[in-house]
Amino acid sequence: MENNFGDEKCCIFAAYFTAVLQRNRGKQMEQVKRIEVVAAIIHDGDGRIFATQRGYGDWKGWWEFPGGKIELGESPEEALLREIREELEACIVIESLVTTVEWDYPKFHLTMHCYWCHVESGTLTLKEHDAARWLASNELESVKWLPADLQVNEILQRYYFH
Repeated sequence: MENNFGDEKCCIFAAYFTAVLQRNRGKQMEQVKRIEVVAAIIHDGDGRIFATQRGYGDWKGWWEFPGGKIELGESPEEALLREIREELEACIVIESLVTTVEWDYPKFHLTMHCYWCHVESGTLTLKEHDAARWLASNELESVKWLPADLQVNEILQRYYFH
Protein backbone atom coordinates (compact mmCIF):
# COMPACT_ATOMS: atom_id res chain seq x y z
CA MET A 1 0.00 0.00 0.00
CA GLU A 2 1.41 3.36 -1.07
CA ASN A 3 1.61 6.29 1.38
CA ASN A 4 0.25 9.53 -0.12
CA PHE A 5 0.68 11.54 3.07
CA GLY A 6 3.58 13.52 1.59
CA ASP A 7 1.55 14.36 -1.51
CA GLU A 8 -1.42 15.48 0.61
CA LYS A 9 0.83 17.67 2.72
CA CYS A 10 2.32 19.18 -0.42
CA CYS A 11 -1.14 19.87 -1.88
CA ILE A 12 -2.33 21.48 1.37
CA PHE A 13 0.77 23.69 1.45
CA ALA A 14 0.33 24.64 -2.21
CA ALA A 15 -3.34 25.54 -1.66
CA TYR A 16 -2.46 27.62 1.41
CA PHE A 17 0.41 29.38 -0.39
CA THR A 18 -1.84 30.17 -3.40
CA ALA A 19 -4.52 31.59 -1.10
CA VAL A 20 -1.99 33.81 0.69
CA LEU A 21 -0.60 35.10 -2.61
CA GLN A 22 -4.07 35.91 -3.93
CA ARG A 23 -5.04 37.68 -0.69
CA ASN A 24 -1.83 39.73 -0.66
CA ARG A 25 -2.15 40.58 -4.36
CA GLY A 26 -5.67 41.86 -3.66
CA LYS A 27 -4.42 44.01 -0.78
CA GLN A 28 -1.66 45.48 -2.94
CA MET A 29 -4.16 46.35 -5.66
CA GLU A 30 -6.48 47.99 -3.11
CA GLN A 31 -3.65 50.05 -1.63
CA VAL A 32 -2.66 51.68 -4.92
CA LYS A 33 -4.19 55.13 -4.97
CA ARG A 34 -5.63 56.02 -8.37
CA ILE A 35 -5.72 59.65 -9.52
CA GLU A 36 -7.41 60.87 -12.70
CA VAL A 37 -6.30 64.26 -13.99
CA VAL A 38 -6.41 66.49 -17.05
CA ALA A 39 -3.59 68.47 -18.63
CA ALA A 40 -3.56 71.34 -21.11
CA ILE A 41 -0.96 71.33 -23.85
CA ILE A 42 -1.31 75.04 -24.53
CA HIS A 43 0.26 76.14 -27.81
CA ASP A 44 0.77 79.58 -29.28
CA GLY A 45 0.91 80.95 -32.82
CA ASP A 46 4.67 80.43 -32.95
CA GLY A 47 4.49 76.65 -32.49
CA ARG A 48 5.58 76.69 -28.85
CA ILE A 49 3.95 74.95 -25.89
CA PHE A 50 3.48 76.25 -22.35
CA ALA A 51 5.20 74.34 -19.55
CA THR A 52 4.89 74.99 -15.81
CA GLN A 53 7.20 74.13 -12.93
CA ARG A 54 5.57 72.55 -9.88
CA GLY A 55 5.76 74.64 -6.74
CA TYR A 56 4.69 72.02 -4.20
CA GLY A 57 4.73 68.36 -3.18
CA ASP A 58 7.09 65.46 -3.74
CA TRP A 59 7.74 66.54 -7.32
CA LYS A 60 8.41 70.24 -6.55
CA GLY A 61 10.70 71.75 -9.17
CA TRP A 62 9.76 69.29 -11.93
CA TRP A 63 8.00 70.52 -15.07
CA GLU A 64 4.52 69.59 -16.26
CA PHE A 65 1.62 70.58 -18.44
CA PRO A 66 -0.83 72.62 -16.35
CA GLY A 67 -4.06 71.02 -15.21
CA GLY A 68 -5.36 69.06 -12.26
CA LYS A 69 -7.78 66.56 -10.79
CA ILE A 70 -11.19 65.80 -12.19
CA GLU A 71 -13.82 66.53 -9.53
CA LEU A 72 -16.82 64.27 -8.94
CA GLY A 73 -19.47 64.91 -11.59
CA GLU A 74 -17.15 66.80 -13.96
CA SER A 75 -16.26 65.75 -17.46
CA PRO A 76 -12.54 65.87 -18.26
CA GLU A 77 -13.12 68.93 -20.45
CA GLU A 78 -15.03 70.78 -17.69
CA ALA A 79 -12.27 69.96 -15.23
CA LEU A 80 -9.59 71.26 -17.59
CA LEU A 81 -11.38 74.57 -18.18
CA ARG A 82 -11.85 75.00 -14.40
CA GLU A 83 -8.26 74.07 -13.53
CA ILE A 84 -6.75 76.50 -16.03
CA ARG A 85 -9.02 79.31 -14.79
CA GLU A 86 -7.95 78.54 -11.20
CA GLU A 87 -4.23 77.94 -11.80
CA LEU A 88 -3.49 80.42 -14.57
CA GLU A 89 -6.40 82.90 -14.60
CA ALA A 90 -6.99 82.21 -18.28
CA CYS A 91 -9.71 80.82 -20.49
CA ILE A 92 -8.64 78.23 -23.03
CA VAL A 93 -10.17 76.60 -26.06
CA ILE A 94 -9.87 72.82 -26.05
CA GLU A 95 -9.14 71.70 -29.59
CA SER A 96 -8.65 67.94 -29.28
CA LEU A 97 -7.62 65.04 -27.07
CA VAL A 98 -3.94 64.26 -27.75
CA THR A 99 -3.52 61.19 -25.55
CA THR A 100 -4.35 59.55 -22.25
CA VAL A 101 -1.29 58.50 -20.28
CA GLU A 102 -1.32 55.74 -17.67
CA TRP A 103 1.68 56.02 -15.34
CA ASP A 104 2.66 54.30 -12.09
CA TYR A 105 4.32 56.71 -9.68
CA PRO A 106 5.74 55.32 -6.42
CA LYS A 107 2.69 56.36 -4.36
CA PHE A 108 -0.15 56.29 -6.89
CA HIS A 109 -1.34 55.35 -10.37
CA LEU A 110 -2.02 58.31 -12.65
CA THR A 111 -4.47 58.53 -15.53
CA MET A 112 -3.83 61.80 -17.36
CA HIS A 113 -6.02 63.03 -20.23
CA CYS A 114 -4.00 65.52 -22.30
CA TYR A 115 -5.64 68.09 -24.57
CA TRP A 116 -4.29 70.34 -27.32
CA CYS A 117 -5.44 73.87 -26.42
CA HIS A 118 -4.89 77.56 -27.03
CA VAL A 119 -5.56 80.63 -24.91
CA GLU A 120 -8.82 82.41 -25.64
CA SER A 121 -8.44 85.14 -23.01
CA GLY A 122 -6.27 85.95 -20.03
CA THR A 123 -2.54 86.32 -19.50
CA LEU A 124 -1.46 82.96 -18.00
CA THR A 125 -0.79 84.26 -14.48
CA LEU A 126 0.94 81.70 -12.24
CA LYS A 127 -1.09 80.95 -9.10
CA GLU A 128 0.34 77.56 -8.04
CA HIS A 129 3.52 77.10 -10.05
CA ASP A 130 7.02 78.44 -9.42
CA ALA A 131 7.83 79.20 -13.05
CA ALA A 132 6.62 78.81 -16.62
CA ARG A 133 8.19 78.80 -20.06
CA TRP A 134 7.08 78.75 -23.66
CA LEU A 135 9.09 75.95 -25.28
CA ALA A 136 9.76 75.29 -28.96
CA SER A 137 10.04 71.68 -30.06
CA ASN A 138 13.84 71.80 -29.86
CA GLU A 139 13.63 73.11 -26.27
CA LEU A 140 11.41 70.40 -24.78
CA GLU A 141 14.40 68.56 -23.33
CA SER A 142 15.71 71.71 -21.63
CA VAL A 143 13.54 71.17 -18.54
CA LYS A 144 13.13 68.23 -16.14
CA TRP A 145 9.67 66.83 -16.98
CA LEU A 146 7.56 64.67 -14.71
CA PRO A 147 7.68 61.07 -16.01
CA ALA A 148 4.07 61.02 -17.24
CA ASP A 149 4.48 64.37 -19.01
CA LEU A 150 7.65 63.10 -20.66
CA GLN A 151 5.50 60.44 -22.36
CA VAL A 152 3.34 63.23 -23.78
CA ASN A 153 6.40 65.00 -25.16
CA GLU A 154 7.33 61.90 -27.13
CA ILE A 155 3.90 61.99 -28.80
CA LEU A 156 4.21 65.72 -29.47
CA GLN A 157 7.59 65.27 -31.12
CA ARG A 158 6.28 62.45 -33.30
CA TYR A 159 2.90 63.86 -34.38
CA TYR A 160 2.63 67.58 -33.63
CA PHE A 161 6.08 69.03 -34.29
CA HIS A 162 7.39 68.35 -37.78
